[in-house]
Order: sequence, then structure tokens, then C-alpha cells
Amino acid sequence: MASLPEPILQLTAALSRLPGIGPRSAERLALHLVQSDPAAVRLLADSLVAARERIQTCPNCGALTETIPCGICADSRRDPSLVCLVERAVDTISLEKSGTFRGRYHVLGGKISPMNGVGPEDLRIAGLVERLAREPITEIVIALGTDVEGDATSHYLARHLQRPGLRISRIAHGLPAGSGLEFADELTLTHALAGRRQME
Repeated sequence: MASLPEPILQLTAALSRLPGIGPRSAERLALHLVQSDPAAVRLLADSLVAARERIQTCPNCGALTETIPCGICADSRRDPSLVCLVERAVDTISLEKSGTFRGRYHVLGGKISPMNGVGPEDLRIAGLVERLAREPITEIVIALGTDVEGDATSHYLARHLQRPGLRISRIAHGLPAGSGLEFADELTLTHALAGRRQME
């Protein structure tokens, strides 16, 4: 059986390093690209390079941006007293798509994970402490996952950031919309019961 030419193998290997792209998908994409119109491929390549060169992280909150500061930090209509703490810059995009949060953000850049050698000093906690000193923040909403590292990081932050006049809350965890109890795991049900609230 004839093997693929080396440039296609190299392209396949590069594509398979992308998140969510397995070896078969990478091969299909590579084969599609080498058979596509050269102008379309060049446009894709130029777009990749331009995005990587122009997008950076906001030095204030850590979100992805083309301008400094980012559009959210610069928006005077956002509530400066409310900051949502997230793990990764892409998490801000998910929350923004919901259209319900009108405060600002702070990206930690990870979670505390001793098993992976990640301690509090490896996260953007110091930057958040600096923001608490210079911005009128009265509430921090911790929006981290419910895995072991997310829980440990949330508890650490709640203790470390505690100070008079600052409310520290955590997003509710429970059943996803449109799902039933039979599809929920024990941890999700535990959080759903613990986060219950009175109906009005």
C-alpha cells in the first residue's frame, strides 16, 4: 500500500496536535487542504498567522484581545464592582455568549494541581490581589469547574482573598438545561441539591 507523500504526513501530524482533532480527522483535513484552491489555502494560512500575531492577553484581566486594554475592561457600562474569576481566557467567551453577566473578568490561567506541579504562585492570583487594591471590587464570582482541582482552587481563593467588604460567591452547579436525573452523575446531583433555593 502506497504511503502518503511526506508533506501530507507533516500536515497531518501538525493538524492532529490541535485539540479535538484525532489522527483520522487530521488526515481528512490534510487531504482536503492539499486538493483545495491554492488561494483558499493561502487565505487560511494568512488568517492563522494574523490571528496568532494580533491576538494577545489583556494585561489587566487576561482575556483574549486585539486592543489593550480589552473591550470588556474598557467598557464603562460594565459593573466594575463585580469580577468573575475563570480558569482560561476562552471561558470569558462562553460567559459572554450567555449575555447575562455584566461585570468584568479575571483569568487565572489554570487551577491549583499539585499532581501536575501547579501551585498558587503559578496562577494570576497576585494580579487579582493588585486589582482588589486599585479597583472598586465588592464581589468576586468564582466560575471554576467542579472537579477536584476546581474545588481546591475555589476553596483556596475564598480563604486567600477574604477581606472586609468583599463578597466571594461561586456559580451554582447542577443539572444542565433539558437533562433529566437519570443522566446526572452523583457529584452533579450533590451540587444541585446543595445549591437549591426557594421558589418564588
